[in-house]
Amino acid sequence: MTLDAVWVLPDVVGPRPRVVFCGMAGAQSTRSREHYYEGPGNSFWESLHRSGLVPQPLEPTDDERLPAFGLGLTDLVRHRDPDRFEVDELAAKVRAWEPEWLAVTSKTVAAALARHLGEPRPSYGVSSLALGGAPVFVLPGPSGANRRHDYDGRPTRLAWWQDLAALVEDPHAGER
Repeated sequence: MTLDAVWVLPDVVGPRPRVVFCGMAGAQSTRSREHYYEGPGNSFWESLHRSGLVPQPLEPTDDERLPAFGLGLTDLVRHRDPDRFEVDELAAKVRAWEPEWLAVTSKTVAAALARHLGEPRPSYGVSSLALGGAPVFVLPGPSGANRRHDYDGRPTRLAWWQDLAALVEDPHAGER
């Protein structure tokens, strides 16, 4: 392992995942945590369950269990420089994993992907972006700091998670 990767959480992805969630976290934010989406007030784990993507409540310490549900975890920044995005490396991993969806967990991640791909910045939901052969779904950031009254016309972040869950269950749901 190189010095740049010392504090970065490892990918948690099993064979042929339905969804791989991609956050921004790099070494600076993962240094103080041992699990994905572990921060105070983070709604990631609650949203997984409340949306129906997993059948039971999970905690950050359950991150290694996600592949059993057809889900995976990765981050766009995998080194000490939080401004250097590894889009090509992520695309190669996505090609190898072959998920049905790449779900980015913030508009910041979506914007970084869009810039790299020469595409316009997407809104929440199904985007025009594809990476490594997987369509990209943009979720509101689950951070406790991302609390507001409107998420692109939706009153809660959970509504976007429910849309993703519906697409995973019925791939044609977004076409209606």
